[in-house]
Amino acid sequence: MMTLTVNGQDRELAAMHTVRDLVVDLGLGDAAVAVELNHHVVPHRQYDSTTLREGDSLEVVSLVGGG
Repeated sequence: MMTLTVNGQDRELAAMHTVRDLVVDLGLGDAAVAVELNHHVVPHRQYDSTTLREGDSLEVVSLVGGG
């Protein structure tokens, strides 16, 4: 297990999670989201290859269209 900070709250996850795994765990697998990892935006195409580590801090924002 590892502890991450997600949107300001500590969260326990199994080790070897990727950004994609986190998005799915949050129930946002099909949603348009933006992810910031340790103050750096993670491009969507890198979600599957970006591995999370103990103590990482993430902001996950779902994108909403409107006018």
